[in-house]
Amino acid sequence: MIVIDRRSILNRSSMADFASGEVVNIDDVSDFVALKASGRSSVLMFWADWHEPSQEGGQMHGVFMILKGKYPGLTFCLVNAEEVPDVGLELKVSVVPTIVCIRGETVLGTVEGANPPEVTKMVKKFNELPKPVAVDPVAVLNKRLYALVSAQPVMLFMKGTPEAPRCGFSRKIVDLLNEQKVPFASFDILSDEDVRQGLKTLFDWPTFPQLYLRGELLGGLDIITEMAAEGSEGGLMEQFQLGPIGGVVEPLEDRLKKLVNEKQFMLFMKGNPDEPKCGFSRTIVEILTTGGVAFGHFDILQDEEVRQGLKTYSDWPTYPQVYVNGVLIGGLDIIQETVAELEDGVSVTEALLKAAQE
Repeated sequence: MIVIDRRSILNRSSMADFASGEVVNIDDVSDFVALKASGRSSVLMFWADWHEPSQEGGQMHGVFMILKGKYPGLTFCLVNAEEVPDVGLELKVSVVPTIVCIRGETVLGTVEGANPPEVTKMVKKFNELPKPVAVDPVAVLNKRLYALVSAQPVMLFMKGTPEAPRCGFSRKIVDLLNEQKVPFASFDILSDEDVRQGLKTLFDWPTFPQLYLRGELLGGLDIITEMAAEGSEGGLMEQFQLGPIGGVVEPLEDRLKKLVNEKQFMLFMKGNPDEPKCGFSRTIVEILTTGGVAFGHFDILQDEEVRQGLKTYSDWPTYPQVYVNGVLIGGLDIIQETVAELEDGVSVTEALLKAAQE
C-alpha cells in the first residue's frame, strides 16, 4: 500500500510540470500520487538501467519520444522500475519496458515488452478517448463533507479520538457529552487536512471541536457547554431529541459486526467494484468476479469511522479486507494465495468458505 502525507501532495510545485509539455520523471511515490491527483491522461514507460532499448538512445525510448511529439495533449512520464518499485507494484508491472496509459486512478491500457507497433496503437487509441469532464475539486470535497457530518445523528469533529484527545477543548467536549450520556461518533480532523480545512470554509466556523446534529452545525465547546447549563432536566439528550424519537448512535462494534455479516461474502475496499480507487482493490474485485463469487461491498473511503474501526475490530491494518460469514479471511495476498492453491474441481467460493472454517 502506498501511504503519502496528503499535505505534501497539496503543496507540491511539481503539479505544474505535468502540463509543461516536457517528459516528467517520476522520481518517487509522491510524484506518482500527484500525477494521479491531477487527473491528466498520462503515458508511463517503466525502464531500467540494465535494459538498453528503454534507455535514452534505445529503440523504445526513441518510440516513446516520437509519440510524445505526436500527441502533445498527453503527459509522458518515465519511471525507473527499480528505483520506484511501489509504483510498478500498484500498476502490476513485472517486466521492462512496460508502457501504461492512465487517467487519474484508472488504467486504460498496458503493453509489456519492446513492441513498438502495439505501443503506437495503444497510445493512438488512448489519445482518441473522449476527454473527461472537468471535476470541481471543491464540489467533490463538499459532497464528502456533507456525508461525513451526516454519518451519525451526533457527529463530533475533534483533534484526536474520544479515547485520546489531542487538545484540551476536545477533551472537555468529550467529557461533557459522556456526562450527558449523549451517544456520538467522532472524526479526527488531524488525520485529514482536507476535511479539517474544508469544514472551516463550508460551515464558516474556524475552530475545533465542532459538533453536528443530524448534519447541522451546533457549534463548539462554548455553545455546547451553554446548552447543557441552560437546558431542562433532560439535558442535551432531550434538547437533541435523541432516544426513541431521534435515534441513538449505534455502538461502533455492533455496527461493524452487522456490516461484516451483511452478506455471506463481504469486501471492504477503496471505491466500489465498478470504480476501484486503488490497484489492490481493483485486483481483488477481478479475482472474486472471475471466480464467480457473489459478494457485497463497502467503500471505506466514505466512512472514516468504519475504516479505522475495522482495523482494530479484526486486527488487520490494511485494505482491501474480505470476510466470509463474518470471519476475516484476509487481504489481497491471502486471496491470491487461496486461488493459487485451488485443487481441481474446487471453486473460489468453496475455497473461501473452507478458509473461513479453518
